[in-house]
Amino acid sequence: MIDTTIFQDKTAVYYTLGCKLNFSETSTIGKTLKEAGIRTARKGEKADICVINTCSVTEVADKKCRQAIHRLVKQHPGAYVVVTGCYAQLKPDQVAGIEGVDVVLGAEQKGELMNYLGNLEKHSQGEAITTAAKDIRSFSPSCSRGDRTRYFLKVQDGCDYFCSYCTIPFARGRSRNGRIEEIVEQARQAAAEGGKEIVITGVNIGDFGKTTGESFFDLVKALDQVAGIERYRISSIEPNLLTDEIIEYVSRSRAFMPHFHIPLQSGSDDVLKLMRRRYDTALFASKVRKIKETMPDAFIGVDVIVGTRGETEEYFEDACRFMEGLDVTQLHVFSYSERPGTQALKIDYVVSPEEKHRRSQRLLALSDEKTKAFYTSHIGKEAWVLMEKSKAGTPMHGFTDNYIRVELDHDDQLDNRLVRVRMGEFNEEGTALKGIIV
Repeated sequence: MIDTTIFQDKTAVYYTLGCKLNFSETSTIGKTLKEAGIRTARKGEKADICVINTCSVTEVADKKCRQAIHRLVKQHPGAYVVVTGCYAQLKPDQVAGIEGVDVVLGAEQKGELMNYLGNLEKHSQGEAITTAAKDIRSFSPSCSRGDRTRYFLKVQDGCDYFCSYCTIPFARGRSRNGRIEEIVEQARQAAAEGGKEIVITGVNIGDFGKTTGESFFDLVKALDQVAGIERYRISSIEPNLLTDEIIEYVSRSRAFMPHFHIPLQSGSDDVLKLMRRRYDTALFASKVRKIKETMPDAFIGVDVIVGTRGETEEYFEDACRFMEGLDVTQLHVFSYSERPGTQALKIDYVVSPEEKHRRSQRLLALSDEKTKAFYTSHIGKEAWVLMEKSKAGTPMHGFTDNYIRVELDHDDQLDNRLVRVRMGEFNEEGTALKGIIV
């Protein structure tokens, strides 16, 4: 039993890098510390505890993590500094060696962070406490409140895929998940707190059920029954795990939105083989067709990596032709970053940084073209928009069911409300359609 009396009136500051899943987990850590009497430090206030949740998806991410740690140590002199997350799991000794860091916690320890605060006495040298990725077994549930409108619900963690370019299985361990009944209860709690929308997150959410004998489709059907939640969005789901029955269910469901985010990574079959992905372009194209057949106005976002080892000019041109012909809405473009310990390092052909940048810009231009066309096709149409809070005097924004960003004049009464809107022309920045309440 932890003696929480030493934490009374202590303050903490939280810093998160990386994905929505990290933000969800940090939120849960914050709730746990709050229950122990630790309040969040106010702006400008020196904190007693710093919790930094890191990312390690690229070398740039590692650098940003180190910078964030140095900055927080400087801003909060004498604070007890805890570093966790993917960078902490992958390079614990490196992180523990950063001046000011007290404890480095791996993926298995993250959910039990309270147990490692001790009496908040500073360490002369950082201590790294991690578990080998193959031995990570625990699943730490989390449901974070990104704002009063949208929640992020973690349903799964880890990955068994071992794609050649990726370190996630080493950073988060093997695929595991919570039980449907527990996850549904978290969704009910979010509804009780006034949440209207939930984004379902995880590392490989379509793999849900491996540790409980359930399935992602079972989870989708159960969540759809939770009263009070108006909208669910499925975050990134592997194309080979996005089944036709899931697509068909979403098309007729009460609360699941016609909005999909599917990682393609490359539009070249040759590169997909080098990446050790579990599908080809034909399967990916069939999923897009299925979605558009059942939900013609669905938003489809696609992840793409440019400049991976082995991506010759010919392969890149193949990929471009494939993506140009895809009826998708947006491309999320990432430049390949070499990660130590990955199988991709054994591939000979290396793309220069300049060429990666050129390829990235080309795909970003294609993405802008597709997104603009999608938005333009909805001008003059009506839709329900879930509005989000904004500062007084600034326009309010919200999203339609199919994820079109809509701008309205400021009105505090609209915060966290679904309103019927007619969509007009683009706003000045070109980032949203101007709306009129009908």
